[in-house]
Parts: sequence; C-alpha cells; structure tokens
Amino acid sequence: MNNFFDVIIIGFGPTGGTLASLLAKSNLSVLMLEKEKSLYPLPRAVHFDDEIMRVFETIGIKEKFRKYTIINKGTKFVDENNNVLLDWPRPKEVTENGCYPSYRFHQPDFERVVRHHLKSYKKFKSIQNANVTKIKNLKDFVEVSFQDTETLKSKIVKSKYLIGCDGANSITRQSINAKFKNLGFTQKWAVIDLILKKNKNLPDRTIQYSNPKRPATYCRNVGKRRRWEFALKKNENEKKVVTDDFIWKFLKPWLKPTEAIIERKAIYTFQSAIANKWQKGRVFIAGDAAHLMPPFMGQGMCAGVRDVSNLSWKIIHCVKKTHNEILLNSYQKERFSNVKEYIETTMKMGEFINAVRSYKISNTVFDQSDGSKSMKSIKPELGPGLGSKSDKNRGRIFPKFNISKSKSFDELFSFEPILVVSKKLKLKKMSNKIKIVKESSYKELSKILKTFNADAILVRPDRFILQTFKKKNSLDNLIKNNLKNFN
Repeated sequence: MNNFFDVIIIGFGPTGGTLASLLAKSNLSVLMLEKEKSLYPLPRAVHFDDEIMRVFETIGIKEKFRKYTIINKGTKFVDENNNVLLDWPRPKEVTENGCYPSYRFHQPDFERVVRHHLKSYKKFKSIQNANVTKIKNLKDFVEVSFQDTETLKSKIVKSKYLIGCDGANSITRQSINAKFKNLGFTQKWAVIDLILKKNKNLPDRTIQYSNPKRPATYCRNVGKRRRWEFALKKNENEKKVVTDDFIWKFLKPWLKPTEAIIERKAIYTFQSAIANKWQKGRVFIAGDAAHLMPPFMGQGMCAGVRDVSNLSWKIIHCVKKTHNEILLNSYQKERFSNVKEYIETTMKMGEFINAVRSYKISNTVFDQSDGSKSMKSIKPELGPGLGSKSDKNRGRIFPKFNISKSKSFDELFSFEPILVVSKKLKLKKMSNKIKIVKESSYKELSKILKTFNADAILVRPDRFILQTFKKKNSLDNLIKNNLKNFN
C-alpha cells in the first residue's frame, strides 16, 4: 500500500464520507481510517436540510439517495395538555438551494450509498479496524500511526493534510490541543427507535412535548420507523429507563407493545459545546469533533457537512498548488459563528421544551392572526473570512436552478468557481481557473443579478457568494488583485 496521500480522514460517518466524496471527485488521493469493523446498522441522525441535499447533489448521490428519504413537514411544540404553543412549518416548496427545506432519513441508508459511491474512485482507500494512536503534525506533512484492532499490528501512513471527523471523543482534537467550551446546555435523554408492525395513526411531523413533568420529542421517520426521545429526571436510574417495561409505560399514550418493535434504545447526554481551535498546521477537525449541539433542530449532522463543504474546496486548491495555504485560515473564521448561532438557537429550543416558556427562540418567531406563534428557519451567514466585509452579498447562497429537465446549473459547473457577468460588462482576459458565465447564457441569471443588485457575481465552489460587483472598475480590480483566491 502506498503510505502517502493527499488527505487522510479519520472517521467514516456522514461528515467524513461527504468530505471524502468531495475530495475524491477532484482527483485527490484520500485515505479513510475508521475504527469500527463495519457500518453501524442502527439509526442515529435522522434529519438534514436543503443546504445539505445540495451538497449531496454536488458529490453525485442525490438521485440515488433521494428514494431513501421523506420530506419533513415541520415541528409543533405542545404543552402538557397538547395545546399548540409554537408551530415551525416546513413548506413543501423548494428553496434557493433547489431542494425541499427539510428531509428525514435513516443514517445507515445514507452511509451505504456514500460508501458504494466512493468505490468508483481509484484514488480513494478505506481501512476499517483502524484505531489511530498517534498524530504527528509536521512542517511538510502529517504522520499518522494506527493499530489494527483485530490483528494488533501497527502501521504508519502520511499525508499533506489530515481532517478529523472522529466525533466527540476526537483524538484529532486532542492532537491539536483544542478544548471544548461548554455553552451551557447539558441534559441526559433517552432515545428510543421503533419499527411499527402495522400502520398506526401517529403524527406525520415532529412533536416537541413541552411538559415540565417529562419533556419529550416524537419524530416521524422513513417508512415505519418512529423515534421518541425523553428527558431523564434528576437522579433517575439510567439502566431502569432503558428497560422495555419502562419504555412501554412511557409510550402507552401512543403505542402498545404489540404494535411496534424496539429497534434501538440508548441514553445520550445532549450538550452544547464548541472547540476553541479547529486547525493547527496541517491538521483540522470537523463535525462533532469541532462542535456539539442538542438534536432539537436536527442540525448536528448538517453542521458537519457544512464544515467539510467549506473546507474541502480550500484543501483542493492547496493540494493542487493553485493557492497559498493562507486560504485554509478562513475555515474556522467562516464556520465558527455560523455553527454557534445554530447551537445557541438549539439551546433556546431545549429550554422551551423544558417548559421554560420564553418565545425568544430566535428572531424568526412571529404572531399569527389567530394569536398563535410560528417560527421560520434560521439561515446564519458565514463568519468573516474570504471576500469583502463591506459587500452585503458576501456569504449569501447563490441560488440553484435547472438548465434542463435532467441537469442543474450546479452539475454543469460542479464544485468550481464561476463568475456570472451581466450584458453590461466586457471583460479583459481572465484566469483559466474561473469559468465565466454570461447573463445571456441562461434566462434565470438576469433575475439573480437583479436580486443581488449586481453586474457580476463571483461564486465560490461551495456555492456561497465571494463578492458582487456593480461597476466595471471594481471587477477590473478583482481580476488584477483578488483572483489570487483561485489562481
């Protein structure tokens, strides 16, 4: 086996698998190290949103994976008497990302699709039973020591960069001396996954039970899968809580033991935390290795995928020597505040579910005409990093649209920077690293340029806007000075 790779990834979960797919698609050599022998077969993550589906389309698995998903209709918060306190609807309409706002899925289905997809890349290699024991973060490369958990044989591999997608107990985070900062929410919950034996008249959306006696959550999942989560009371015996007798007593208002099979039961400590450092030298962390949040918004996995979507194209440019490694310093700067806002909003939702009845969940809660309250989804901006701070469009999503029945704009310009230019501007010769797309090429571009009040839009590979331009001289300055971001 070749022991030197462009990138080594530790952790073959959704975050690591997505990262590997993005890197392999750009022809990088990638080694995946996974401690477990095989794919974990039971439910874990159950939700992702439109941004994440757009990333899945970028890596080429959207159509294969979509059949394993259902559209999530939203969430209702109810009190102990089932009175609706707050509604969080998820409309069945596509967003600017060209996807539905919210999906439900079964994590093993996703991982199987990703792993099968990665087999098509000759430069991708994965090793199971690989327990990483040491990481050396050197000037020109990273050296990783790992032990086969079955044979106990040790091996050493090297790479230009290492990304740890290795979870809350990340050895990668330890290796860069990063520390978790607790943001203030820690609570033990039981998570119960069931498979219905027959059709049952249960809610078709998520229900958050804001009950002071026992805060709980119900999730409508794919097929006949359903999930209940409930908070443990102070000093409650954890072993007793996950006994079948206790579970069925809790589920009595909804289900009888004859109506479903318990697929999985576990105790989790829901917590909110974020690492103070996400990078040191050639080593990075992403996903749960970099941040933790309670599951009330379903954004845990989403945050990890956003991390690697942001980091991957920057790594690609550095590996291919099309950009100075200073580019990598923007990773944490852009992602930190974004994920922190998700965590803080999730914490407020947790307080609400725990019957702390403040409506200050987010600035998107508003009164309905009937006196009830409704909430819109948040879309935090990227933190300060690449691009001009004075550009109000910097860090916003560039809308996706279809150019034919079978192909989208994203697919045509897959994971590469593009410059959209209006009819008004005539350009000097540009870098061959950036594709120029003229307004006249697609009718949708006229509307998009108008939306952003721009004559030109420079779009990053991750489909965020790097910069917009209103005047030709500003675009000339970009060509002269700022294309170093991609050259």
